[in-house]
Amino acid sequence: MEVISGIIEKAKKVVLYGPEGIGKSSLASQFPKPIFIDTEGSTTELSVDRLPSPTSWTMINQQVDWVKQQSGRFETLVIDSIDWAEMECTRNVCAQHNKKGVEDFGYGQGYVYVKEEFGKFLNKLSDVIETGINVVLTAHSQIVKFEQPDEMGAYDRYQLKLGKKTSSQTAPLVKEWADMVLFINYKTYSVAADDQGRKHKAQGGKRVMYTTHHPAWDAKNRQGLSEELPLDYSSIAHVFQRSSHGSVPQVEPNPQPQQYVPSPTEQQATLQPEHGSQGQQEDDTQAQQPELHTDQAPSQVNATAPPTHQGTMPSLDPAIPKALKDLMTQHGVSEEEIQVVVSQKGYYPQDTPITNYDPSFIEGVLVGAWQQVFGMVQEFRESLPFN
Repeated sequence: MEVISGIIEKAKKVVLYGPEGIGKSSLASQFPKPIFIDTEGSTTELSVDRLPSPTSWTMINQQVDWVKQQSGRFETLVIDSIDWAEMECTRNVCAQHNKKGVEDFGYGQGYVYVKEEFGKFLNKLSDVIETGINVVLTAHSQIVKFEQPDEMGAYDRYQLKLGKKTSSQTAPLVKEWADMVLFINYKTYSVAADDQGRKHKAQGGKRVMYTTHHPAWDAKNRQGLSEELPLDYSSIAHVFQRSSHGSVPQVEPNPQPQQYVPSPTEQQATLQPEHGSQGQQEDDTQAQQPELHTDQAPSQVNATAPPTHQGTMPSLDPAIPKALKDLMTQHGVSEEEIQVVVSQKGYYPQDTPITNYDPSFIEGVLVGAWQQVFGMVQEFRESLPFN
């Protein structure tokens, strides 16, 4: 067995949480070369790079996949915020199982499904870490009553605002996944307001970061940070300067996106040219490949989707639900192609407009299982004559 000794420097997994409006997004914007997935539209006043606000859980996952290919261009992926992303995850799970809410599953089973789906998402973020890109998750805080098993009584403490009920299991997953959990809050003091000390008032309000566990909040770090730091990126910048120059896996600075796999007919035409040498054959093959640019965001081009067989971006009915329309636009899928694959499965007649589909079918099947739907669209394209 290979023995690996010493400290291994790699990109960091960070969680920043605290009350709304305290400056979590502003702090995240100071991390090295950040790219934001802004799930709640809170970065409009920040001069940062961002992807379009995701309208579905599928879109969030595809944006993460795209960022993973941008090592060298970006150094930090910021998901702002993860509790809003969790709501999309829950909505996706409910739609796939045709439930109106997570409580409709009964016996807490819905929270188990959400935990499993969210765990897959955290694994995807770990893959981003392996490419050398830091991942920062911002989250809101909530005050919950905590009962310590070996003590009498209970007390209030701050926790991640993930899940509104104690049966939610996503908050522990996020805390275990992270290398660093920083709790950001206003530091206030209670001082006596009268000579008898029976009345008190709050003073102060300085913004600070807490880095270690306390009975009143969750926090942790593995870098030996002081228990309390000012809300300033410079107080933690050395951690990321060290990781950016450490033993991060070497990757291509601008990896090319996965190319479109041609149909068997196209492959045969490529392998058996009528004229020309082998060099000419390679030139012809390259000419047939669609031109994709890695400097475009998922809203502009999808790294894994070929263009439509018509060769142009289809014009979509504006009444189509935004979550589905965004995915269709991103992958260059037309309304007719959706209607064909839906009719092939026997859900609706082919001439049924998408806007007449049941909303639960659109969200639970077309959006929730988009990868399978898009795979059927690709098969349909390959079956067309002269494709």
